[in-house]
Amino acid sequence: MKFVLCYVCSCVLNIFKTIEGAADCETRSVICFLNTRNVLPSEIHHQICQVYGDNAMSDGMVRKWVRMFNEGQQNVHDEVRSGHPSLVNDDLVRKVNETVRDDRLFTISDLSLHFPHISSTLLYDTVTSG
Repeated sequence: MKFVLCYVCSCVLNIFKTIEGAADCETRSVICFLNTRNVLPSEIHHQICQVYGDNAMSDGMVRKWVRMFNEGQQNVHDEVRSGHPSLVNDDLVRKVNETVRDDRLFTISDLSLHFPHISSTLLYDTVTSG
C-alpha cells in the first residue's frame, strides 16, 4: 500500500527525474525489456514519457516496436539503410577539378552549366572540400 501511495504521489507531483537526449536504441531496449515483462504498450509509453520527458517516443512508435519484438525482432539498433545514392564520386570530383583548372575564374553558375544534373550546392561543396 505504501508503494502504491508513493507511486501515485510521484505521478501527481511529477517528481521523477527525466533523461534528455536518450539514444533511440536505449528507448527500444526499455520497450523490449518491459514488453518481455508483459507490460501493456500503453503503460510502456506512459513510463517512457515519465522518464524521457517531452521528447519521448510516440505511442504509435512504441506500439510498432512492441509488435516487432513480438514478431521476433531482437536488434534494437537502427538498420543500415542505403538511402539515396551519393552523386559525389571520384569521377565527378576529377571532372570538376579539371574544369576548375581549365578556367580559374569560374563561378558556381559556370560549373552548373557544365554539370546540369548536379545541384549548385553540391558543386560548391565539391569545390570547397578539396
